[in-house]
This record gives sequence, C-alpha cells and structure tokens, in this order.
Amino acid sequence: MVSLESLFGRLSRSPFRARFRLGEKERQYCWDKGAEVIDQHAADFVAKRLAPAHPHNDGKQTPMRGHPVFIAQHATATCCRGCLAKWHNIDAGRELTSQEQHYIVGVIHHWLVLQMNNK
Repeated sequence: MVSLESLFGRLSRSPFRARFRLGEKERQYCWDKGAEVIDQHAADFVAKRLAPAHPHNDGKQTPMRGHPVFIAQHATATCCRGCLAKWHNIDAGRELTSQEQHYIVGVIHHWLVLQMNNK
C-alpha cells in the first residue's frame, strides 16, 4: 500500500487514469445517497469483486460506468488485482486482508471527495 499523496501524484500523470470524472448524474447520486452509503457500496464491491484471491473475470470485473464507485475504481487503479499490484503494491493471488480492503475503500472515498469538491 502506498501513501495517498504519492498515489494521487502518480495517477495524475497517467493519461488513462486522469481522464475519469464524475458526471452530473453520478455527482447527484453521491449527494442523494451520502458518503456513508457510497462508502458501504465501495466496501461491498471491493469485498465481492476484488478481495478473493482469484476474482471472477479479473481484469474485467469493474464496469466503466453505472456507479460513482466504478468510475472511482478506474481513476484510482483499484479496479482489478493487476492494477492493485501495479499501483498499490498489493500482491495478486491471495485474498485481501480487511486492512487492505479498508485502504482501497479509503482511496476510492478520497477520489470521490476530490471530485465532489471540484466543480
């Protein structure tokens, strides 16, 4: 796992990662649901789609749109185990610990807060 400052600096230099933004629909969804519910959605997605040692359809398990958390996952390289290994130094091939899952949700939350405050 890496520091948020270092991570977000690196992400900002990636043309692919830097292109992701929340649209008005996703922003409104975040306002309507609130941070606590969105964080719970993120925790559920991480637990089901990333936490297993060998997630089903790894590398393609996170849609590119449809939920603010999905967009955040691509923006923060928390979308698959390969990206977690490359960007966050979290090895693939083993189940994620609860601490790692909490870290990932924190990264997603941080990106969403930045997006919601940057209009």
